[in-house]
Amino acid sequence: MEATQPISRFPVPDRTEMPDDVRARIEAVEEKVGFIPNVFLTLAYRPDEFRAFMAYHDALMEKKEGLTKAEREMIVVATSAANQCQYCVIAHGAILRVRSKNPLIADQVATNYRKADLTPRQRAMLDFAMKVSQEAHAVGPADHTALAAHGFTQDEIWDMAAIAAFFALSNRLANVTEMRPNPEFYAMARDM
Repeated sequence: MEATQPISRFPVPDRTEMPDDVRARIEAVEEKVGFIPNVFLTLAYRPDEFRAFMAYHDALMEKKEGLTKAEREMIVVATSAANQCQYCVIAHGAILRVRSKNPLIADQVATNYRKADLTPRQRAMLDFAMKVSQEAHAVGPADHTALAAHGFTQDEIWDMAAIAAFFALSNRLANVTEMRPNPEFYAMARDM
């Protein structure tokens, strides 16, 4: 399915005009997933910010210890839905379906995580992430105590907060740039 509208309100540089490292990152993703997620092309407009964004994204989302990769994606989907970020809900919903091996969870979390098929531990994690996303000024010791009661470590609590904060930035950029989700994301991992 071919997109009929621009993927961004801002110019998308031609690959031949991109710095070598940015182009290499984009081509590696294309080789791995079979298409280029529009976030890469949109952010390539500002190469220094592209590099910083991707470095922090990878530091948060590609860790092997602590929260599972599926739990990290749950945070992204829930907070992005609250921030009304179509791109992140669609793209990270697809990634959540892949990482959780559950074709239903992303839609449930995006629509209303409180009614999704989650464990009490996952619900506590999303309650905290949503609080960070929507009212970080209200986070206090009771939040940390509640998370510790579910077995979360200090590093995992940091990660929850950092993911919610990082994707608040991402959600706002995606909305301002009018970034469109790739059509490929909509069908990804629906049949499992």
